Amino acid sequence: MGQAWTELIDLASERMDGKALAASDEFFAEKENLLKPGRANFVAGRFTDRGKWMDGWESRRKRGPGHDWCIIALGRPGSIDGVNVDTGHFKGNQPESCTVEGAELGGDDADVAAVLLGAGPSVPWREITDRTTLNPDSEHLIAVHADVRGRRFTHVRLNIFPDGGVARFRCHGRVIPDWARLTRGDQLVDLAGAENAGLVVACNDMHFGSRHNLIMPGRSANMGDGWETRRKRGLKGGEHDWAIVQFGTRGMISRVEVDTNHFKGNFPESCSIDVCDWRETGLIDPARAVWRPLLARTKLTADTRHFYEAELAKAACSTAATHARLCIFPDGGVSRLRVWGRPEVAAGGPSA
Repeated sequence: MGQAWTELIDLASERMDGKALAASDEFFAEKENLLKPGRANFVAGRFTDRGKWMDGWESRRKRGPGHDWCIIALGRPGSIDGVNVDTGHFKGNQPESCTVEGAELGGDDADVAAVLLGAGPSVPWREITDRTTLNPDSEHLIAVHADVRGRRFTHVRLNIFPDGGVARFRCHGRVIPDWARLTRGDQLVDLAGAENAGLVVACNDMHFGSRHNLIMPGRSANMGDGWETRRKRGLKGGEHDWAIVQFGTRGMISRVEVDTNHFKGNFPESCSIDVCDWRETGLIDPARAVWRPLLARTKLTADTRHFYEAELAKAACSTAATHARLCIFPDGGVSRLRVWGRPEVAAGGPSA
């Protein structure tokens, strides 16, 4: 069973430490806006000394040859399945079209900056999308070329023709961690973390907050930066909400954190966690997976980081796992889930 690439991690996002490094022009609006969370905002009547304030990246009108571009460092290196070029609120000042290029650059930050700014070897840019016509005030979901899927990239360049404004840029794909570095020494790794190729593959409800927030880096910024379900009504016996996380790689679990940060009147009454070792290709089938209890149903408190180690079932910790299922009773919000352990595989990970 396949998975829509729009459900994959946005490798370029600000919250994944993506950065807009350079742009040919940002006269009207700054390049950094491209990577901000959420859709763009519009404020009627708001102007700057350069013109209308816009929540996006906007270059001046070209009066000569060439086109504008923006170079973005992905927050984590990875393979790219597709991009979303969003021209939200740009209605008549959006670019005519765009392309996206990718490159894999090694070395330290100074070396990479020198290359990107033309002080070093030329950048091995590779076009990863077709040239695509852009419509006003619209999201454009553009799949990458088949021959670059699975290829590792560290940087992308958004080219717009010839000029104009783009509100947001999303680069959906799969993190490819440096497992040799992560497994150096005896340190534990967050097997579920998005930065380590974790992915929340399914949940039964995310009415108020996306399931993907559960594994984002850092603590949540606010109540909207977590996974929150609607209030249950007419409960049947045992009914509860759940989310399933695919680990970045198979591993042995040592410690778990369940964080209800910012959830003060809407945190779950309790939670439990099960794990499984899914060896088949493709997405997990929860009904066929063999789930093992990791954490028995345990009470939660508001706005608190809950750490579990001694409470974890020894049987579940003594066998490697690929997925965790967080169950919350009966409903509510959890900001982050961390599953700390030791990766068993030094490269690659479970099939997605």
